[in-house]
Amino acid sequence: MEIIPAEIPEKEIAHPDIHLDGLDNLWFQVGGTLCNIACGHCFISCSPANRSFGFMALEQVERYLKESLEIGVKEYYFTGGEPFMNRQILDILQLTLGYGPATVLTNGMLIKEKTARRLQELEAGSIYSLEIRVSLDGYSEEMNDAIRGKGVFQKTLRGVRLLYEYGFLPIITVAKTWEDHEDETVLNGFINTLKVNGCARPRLKILPSLKIGREIARDRGYDRYEMVTEAMLEGYDCSQLICSNSRIATDRGVFVCPILIESEDAYLGETLKEATKSYRLKQQACYTCYLYGAICSNFTG
Repeated sequence: MEIIPAEIPEKEIAHPDIHLDGLDNLWFQVGGTLCNIACGHCFISCSPANRSFGFMALEQVERYLKESLEIGVKEYYFTGGEPFMNRQILDILQLTLGYGPATVLTNGMLIKEKTARRLQELEAGSIYSLEIRVSLDGYSEEMNDAIRGKGVFQKTLRGVRLLYEYGFLPIITVAKTWEDHEDETVLNGFINTLKVNGCARPRLKILPSLKIGREIARDRGYDRYEMVTEAMLEGYDCSQLICSNSRIATDRGVFVCPILIESEDAYLGETLKEATKSYRLKQQACYTCYLYGAICSNFTG
């Protein structure tokens, strides 16, 4: 791996352009940056007060869905903020499941029995699959709530249990906030917690931390050398980078990926067609994607 000496000026670093090989995955920032909690590691600092991006309306989503047919999108993802704060989310999912498979990323706290039942009905009424990814950052109340806030652990598990009861096998998404030598202990802790809460087949997706947003204060930001250069992509499988196959629609237009919506240079246009242009990997968060690959997909490894 190439290490960039600190004395090399930024303007002399050759950042690579990534071409969109095909718009396979379309994301929607359907919950904006509004969330019912304010996690200590959130890379876009979502909270009940962050209105940088707003909820997407059904009509906005429908416009992008129709355009996506012309471009050949295969799968749809819904994120935020917290998607279930958007009162139109169930109608949006019903509409989307007429176009293709859908995945919702949620903290699970707002999933009540009525919601879980409706989600089950939506999937049963479609030929496409509906996946639910639930964020949980600790296998114990103490570990999770230190990052996600007091009382979150129990509320999230309540939502997870309801999803299990209504036939879903949610993907539990965990941001890594522990040391490498703790991997086995933490993994076993999550598996045990999920089994105790009714999941005989736990599905876990471990995410690397993105050192932007609140994570800078919680842990650290990126070091000077942590960035992607042209030399680093020689022989590299660029299909592992989300920007080679995905874009995200928001209430403010289309951006290159869910991680960079707060970066001005990540805005690509108002339409999906405009957003098919290449993107230069000069943001340091791109370095994490380079190291770990496919961090935004449903792949659980």
